[in-house]
Amino acid sequence: MWIRVLGSAAGGGFPQWNCDCPGCRAVREGSRPCRPRTQSSLAVSADRDRWFLLNASPDVLTQIESSPALHPRAGRATPVAAVLLTDAELDHTLGLLLLREGRGIDLHATESVRATLTDGNPLLRTLEAYCPVRWHPVVPDADTPLGDGLSYRAFDVPTTKRARFGPTTEKGRVVGYRLTDERTGRSAVYLPGVQDLTPVRDQLEGCACLLVDGTCLDDDELVRLGLAGRTAREMGHVPIAGDGGSLAQLAPLPVERKIYVHVNNTNPILLEDSPQRRVVEEHGMEVAMDGLEVQV
Repeated sequence: MWIRVLGSAAGGGFPQWNCDCPGCRAVREGSRPCRPRTQSSLAVSADRDRWFLLNASPDVLTQIESSPALHPRAGRATPVAAVLLTDAELDHTLGLLLLREGRGIDLHATESVRATLTDGNPLLRTLEAYCPVRWHPVVPDADTPLGDGLSYRAFDVPTTKRARFGPTTEKGRVVGYRLTDERTGRSAVYLPGVQDLTPVRDQLEGCACLLVDGTCLDDDELVRLGLAGRTAREMGHVPIAGDGGSLAQLAPLPVERKIYVHVNNTNPILLEDSPQRRVVEEHGMEVAMDGLEVQV
């Protein structure tokens, strides 16, 4: 199976249009080694012919154009076969509206996410006015054939983050995906948003590749910079550093590739010459960039 990181940044991208933090300033000025990044999304394929998107970011059109394997083949036939949603966040769903010119969208989402995008935020009703939407219910903890020898198992990711639309604590509001190549038995886990790793640790066992939430380095990162009034955990993201941080928990795991995705523009690990980046890499973790491709 092949995995391509379409977008590796958190919401807003890197640089973020309204941010003058040290990282955004550095990437605009070219004053330090760092690369621009689009908003978080992934593509997976069993054969590099048909591709399944995990989330559809507001940058999805740019991401597709930057990935020749995802370009149309003849007329308007597309190798994009379906979209799998981890949640109903705008950063992960607005791109669906940009795919409306297609002949229809096969959408995998939990009942909670579908209800949010239909009733709370009527994105799906808007999309259905332009093209058919074929909903495939995602049932946590059920092994589900995806096609081309791929399957997935979604798992619930508990969060106390305030929901803008719909209930706050409903199961299935946020999920991760364990993707498996049925021919080899090898698996990858995509977990771009997680508040606490403890409830999902068993879902990581035996995977060959882990693409995991790297939003903030420190829990108080945004508060300290004067950019927000909530901590990383309060926004649904486990920080990398500190007691209970993801680095200390994930570094010992026997996983071949451990890659931080969904990295916020304020996170110093985006600066390739930063001591924080060096510490992360010394602990066996990678920092994703747009276009990174991994064969699992």
